[in-house]
Amino acid sequence: MAKTVGRKRGLFESERRFRLLVEGVIDYAIYMLDPDGIISNWNAGARRIKGYEAAEVVGQHFQMFYSREDREAGLPARSLETARENGKFEAEGWRVRKDGSKFLASVVIDALYEDDELVGFAKITRDITERNQATDALRESETFSSAGEWRHRLRALHARSDRRGYQLERRRSAH
Repeated sequence: MAKTVGRKRGLFESERRFRLLVEGVIDYAIYMLDPDGIISNWNAGARRIKGYEAAEVVGQHFQMFYSREDREAGLPARSLETARENGKFEAEGWRVRKDGSKFLASVVIDALYEDDELVGFAKITRDITERNQATDALRESETFSSAGEWRHRLRALHARSDRRGYQLERRRSAH
């Protein structure tokens, strides 16, 4: 009896720690979907990234985070179908916050099975907008750097050709 109580207490403690872990993560939206795509829980990262409180989204279909165009194109349903068939769906794409603003998201949806039966999906979303902007800025600066190098080389060539032209002009006038 004491062993059973100890095991139950250990399991309870393990579940509590796991819940604290998931709820405490703020850089990732981590939440569960039922097999139909209905949101069943919500963490602090989801609240921070998407702007919704748990009470506003739990019980709603996760397609609410997709643009109208992506919903009409069937992207939410295809992502769940891919996860269902392959065990996982991964993508980057634009998602919509509560305030209507869009952000670039890295998304992973894992199908969750228990005894070979689909019980739902784990959905993890990360806002990669800033990372993408930094990459674009770096690429742009490298382009400008290369363009600047070429401008410098062209000016040097132009200056040399001007000097040569001047030298040729002086030689002609001297003759």
